[in-house]
Amino acid sequence: MSLTLPTYPQPDGRGRFGRFGGRYVPETLIPALDELERAYAAAKVDPEYLNELDRLLRDFVGRPSGLYLAERLTAHAGGAKIYLKREDQNYTGAHKINNCLAQALLAKRMGKQRVVAETGAGQHGVASATAAALLGLDCVVYMGAEDIRRQELNVFRMKLLGAEVREVTSGTSTLKDATNEAIRDWVTNVRDTFYILGSVVGPHPYPAMVRDFQSVIGEEVKVQHQALEGRPVPDAIVACVGGGSNAIGIFAPFAYLPDGERPRLIGTEAAGEGVDSGRHAASVAGGRVGVLHGAMMYLLNDDEGQIVPPHSISAGLDYPGIGPEHCLYSETGVAEYVPVTDAQAMDALQLCTRLEGIIPALETAHALHHAVELARTMRPDQTIVVNLSGRGDKDVAEVMRLLSLPAAQSSAPGTLHARPEVQA
Repeated sequence: MSLTLPTYPQPDGRGRFGRFGGRYVPETLIPALDELERAYAAAKVDPEYLNELDRLLRDFVGRPSGLYLAERLTAHAGGAKIYLKREDQNYTGAHKINNCLAQALLAKRMGKQRVVAETGAGQHGVASATAAALLGLDCVVYMGAEDIRRQELNVFRMKLLGAEVREVTSGTSTLKDATNEAIRDWVTNVRDTFYILGSVVGPHPYPAMVRDFQSVIGEEVKVQHQALEGRPVPDAIVACVGGGSNAIGIFAPFAYLPDGERPRLIGTEAAGEGVDSGRHAASVAGGRVGVLHGAMMYLLNDDEGQIVPPHSISAGLDYPGIGPEHCLYSETGVAEYVPVTDAQAMDALQLCTRLEGIIPALETAHALHHAVELARTMRPDQTIVVNLSGRGDKDVAEVMRLLSLPAAQSSAPGTLHARPEVQA
């Protein structure tokens, strides 16, 4: 057996990471969550389950993903080496497939014939639909109307894979609202339906379970960084954070190292038009403690506890909360969380595209912006690893619209040189 799931510290008996997390759900869901907790506890030590997951991650997904030295981006920054953990190389184009395959295998093991999922940027929906198609499961994906507009390509991919995509028009018609509807579906059909939750949010055991499935990212970084730099631990790790699954996947393998051995762990939140503007999705920088989707977390809410609509240029970060383990990391100083604006993310997307020939997702672009700024403050013998959580194919049409470029000009040489700071 070549795959083992990690043994990081687990939440307490109430499903909490410190004061965060828990189970704030209708009583009807408690038996389903208990069933899931038992099934996961058994599966993660079962050689048959682990061997099958290992086979699929290797032969279907294409793991391990690369750790790539971005030489031109490094030269542009003029400081620390910038490495990209290439989750965009995974089949379906993002880190989401790691978790979706693992959960879909668990659903089949539990005898469930139907899965539901929520999606914002569409990558979790595509990965859920892919896993369902592979394993012969029915799949329904809930997606906000605004995100359907922004991510038309991914909507078609889901349908092509056989999933039913249900449009959500309530609230802000984005990820929060899609999650609401997915949970309602699960409550209604709990006997035969498995909810493939896409991030490290939701009621226990989802935050710990999704973390464990995504931690393959950071565990690979240890081995790859050792091979490239002669030591397993980089000096800093940067990842974008919405709910926080890609970030926890690369943070967790390093987060529990002793003080002095742990790298700087930096999550980049979507600051939208600026935290002070009120139009952002920065739950740590601009939120307070509250409860959403079954867990206590940092949350964008008002004095009455009502959700303040989030805003981000990136659909995958357009969520008003952040996972409970991230909240604990922030409160204890294990990790830092910094805001990055829409404009900064757009600049970083264009910069990476021109210098490295890699079009990153808008979500990832938030991390790339901060990594370049951070590298300038560090020595050339130091290293930064950026979790390149997804590729930007899904965002090209939206980026083109945001830059006000007619479709006919999109292939013209030099067309996108709109911002002098991103010139090579």
